[in-house]
Amino acid sequence: MSLNIGRIIGIPVRIHYTLWLVLLLIAWSLAEGYMPQHYPGLGLTTYWAIGIVSAIILFVSVFLHELSHSYIAKKNGLPIARITLFFFGGVSEMSAEPKDAALEVRMAAAGPLTSFLIGAVLGGLYYVTELANGPATPINPLTPVIATLYYAALLNGVLGAFNLIPAFPLDGGRVLRGSLWRRSKNLLSATANATRVSEAISLLMMAVGLFFVVFGDFVNGLWIIFLGWFIRSGAETSLRQTRLTESLAGVRVGDIMTRDLLSVSPDASVQQLVSDYFLVHPHGGYPVISNGKLLGVVTMSSVRSIPREKREIERVSEAMVPYERTVTVSPTTLAIDALQLMAKNGVGRLVVMDGDRIAGMVTRGDLMKTMKARQDLGLWDHTHV
Repeated sequence: MSLNIGRIIGIPVRIHYTLWLVLLLIAWSLAEGYMPQHYPGLGLTTYWAIGIVSAIILFVSVFLHELSHSYIAKKNGLPIARITLFFFGGVSEMSAEPKDAALEVRMAAAGPLTSFLIGAVLGGLYYVTELANGPATPINPLTPVIATLYYAALLNGVLGAFNLIPAFPLDGGRVLRGSLWRRSKNLLSATANATRVSEAISLLMMAVGLFFVVFGDFVNGLWIIFLGWFIRSGAETSLRQTRLTESLAGVRVGDIMTRDLLSVSPDASVQQLVSDYFLVHPHGGYPVISNGKLLGVVTMSSVRSIPREKREIERVSEAMVPYERTVTVSPTTLAIDALQLMAKNGVGRLVVMDGDRIAGMVTRGDLMKTMKARQDLGLWDHTHV
């Protein structure tokens, strides 16, 4: 569940609910723990002000970290669907993967470099402020500013360093994969090797976390275990996505679509559709055509929305998804793009249109079958760059 907060350089920006929890946790921990311990005598209101301002600075820092990835991507012609800020930082959701290793390294490295730059600026302001006004003490009126600048600089340094860990889905993992890819010219092999490194790091982190738990540091131990699990899960997801993308590389919808389609008349009853189509043929959806013109698509979901007692009198035209809401592609659309389009629109099939003429239909099952066959036969493009 995410909240849209606007667009920056043409990219929609969303905040996942988990980030609100982190910001609240940081403000609370600073106000109730860290600041009173390191800067005593300032008062509860001041501590909470420092905590809230620090949380806001973290939010802006995470956003700039992600924006740097998106800026490099857009500058090199890669479309960015959205930026989502969440629990562990954020993610720039690309509509396509980088086409060469050097671009992936530049994109990935931009985030940590941005965090280090922000940390350096804030650290410089901290040093200058303390130098000009003296050290942070209860009687120094600028102590809240000094404390905030110090913590914000430290936090950005930690954010940059954490993202440099060479494990997916962190930026360091992408830098590692890009470096391996540039050396081997083999994206899949580079991803598999980077995933192995990620899994080894995740197991080490979980073992360290378990050690902490056993010897009494339960909270920090649990946190490290959770981070290890997050890295392992992200690495496995990245490998699956790369296998999927590579196995469908170069395949177009026109190569795998069903051309000889059974069509349904808009005047047929829903019950006739069930009896003559869904119970006889294996397909889960059919185009609705009248006088050679596509009117829409009718699916099993459409039928389920009609009560049984009304299926004899309801017409297909009343149950179908009309053409205006039907998701279509052309025969030249890449298979991987068609799969992403299905996921985006929550549909299981796409109508393939060649101009004004219906050319065929492609389903998620068609894409999965093609992917599996190409993997089994070793037909994917191992050197796709």
